[in-house]
Amino acid sequence: MNPLLDKLHSYPFEKLRLLFEQVTPNPQYKAISLGMGEPKHPTPAFIKQALIDNLDGLAVYPTTLGTPEMRAAIAGWLERRYDIPKLNPATQVLPVNGSREALFALAQAVIDKDANSLVISPNPFYQIYEGAAYLAGAEPYFVNSDPARNFGCDYDSIPEEVWKRVALLFVCSPGNPTGAVLSLTDWENLFALSERYGFIIASDECYSEIYFGDEPPLGAMEAAHKLGLTSIGEPYKRLVVFSSLSKRSNVPGLRSGFVAGDADVLKKFLLYRTYHGGAMSTSVQAASIAAWNDETHVEQNREMYCAKFNAITPLLQEVLDVELPDASFYLWADVTRTGLSDTEFAQRLYAEYNVTVLPGSYLAREAHGINPGANRIRMALVAETAEGLEAAQRIVKFCKSL
Repeated sequence: MNPLLDKLHSYPFEKLRLLFEQVTPNPQYKAISLGMGEPKHPTPAFIKQALIDNLDGLAVYPTTLGTPEMRAAIAGWLERRYDIPKLNPATQVLPVNGSREALFALAQAVIDKDANSLVISPNPFYQIYEGAAYLAGAEPYFVNSDPARNFGCDYDSIPEEVWKRVALLFVCSPGNPTGAVLSLTDWENLFALSERYGFIIASDECYSEIYFGDEPPLGAMEAAHKLGLTSIGEPYKRLVVFSSLSKRSNVPGLRSGFVAGDADVLKKFLLYRTYHGGAMSTSVQAASIAAWNDETHVEQNREMYCAKFNAITPLLQEVLDVELPDASFYLWADVTRTGLSDTEFAQRLYAEYNVTVLPGSYLAREAHGINPGANRIRMALVAETAEGLEAAQRIVKFCKSL
């Protein structure tokens, strides 16, 4: 067996299962889960219909590169959404079976396993970043999020001897679980570091369409364009961006996303994926094209999230230290004032009120002397508003009973 598999940590939901293993939840309450970030809003009917209308695609082998129509739809969406020059659909866009598998696969394609490389990850983080680093033969280097910096990472704190070993840097903006969005200054700093040390930036932007202010979150490509970096001979050099329809269009089971950016990186990544087996069914591509070409359902989806967060967040603020995030569908709450640790809070809430939340320490690693997820919980407000309000009311009761 591959010895690198022994470096992998249990997934957060496996840890949660073990935490709850000996607990019997209060039968007076119906189970409500805020633990998993799985969209629960209805899938738009027109996306379902586009899939049904193209089931003949199941009878053919798809190409790894995807159809020209699919790549054009993605390039068109990026141009409209971020007001950037249109990408070359033939060389700068690649459809993938959800951003999760592509984030993992990119590390395998770009890291030299014999180079003693490091992969920088935010902390807390999406656990795929860590696993991708280990199985590519690299080591993760965690940069803690700082509440005083709107949960941003202090990249200036990383010593030069670390930067010299970095092959890949994962960015998640809007962040999971914090909801933080990188600023233009943040991006300018990262682009300068990438230019100086030669590492690739992988920007995970799958929560980009769920936000609460008037301005949509800044994307990496948009930042590069605003900073004048797209006018040079090799636009988006060492930058690859990942996005997905799962959250934007409520189709997590469609497993449809894309990678876009540096044409040289994507050329090698396409070669890797040809062997890896990452081709997307043309039936799925047809449904995806319909989704990428429509914004009305995205606006309606965002309105539902805004109404939900605006109703639930003030309730929880009565008993927890929690703020409306920049974006994403998570609340990242500090439970310190309850006198319970994050794991104790989650276990007792489940036992007494049958509400599931995810302990923040399960989403982070101890780095530089602290676990930045400790004493926090992540709540995924993915269900309908009524269920979310019921969960919030139970949490308030629980906290007031302590």
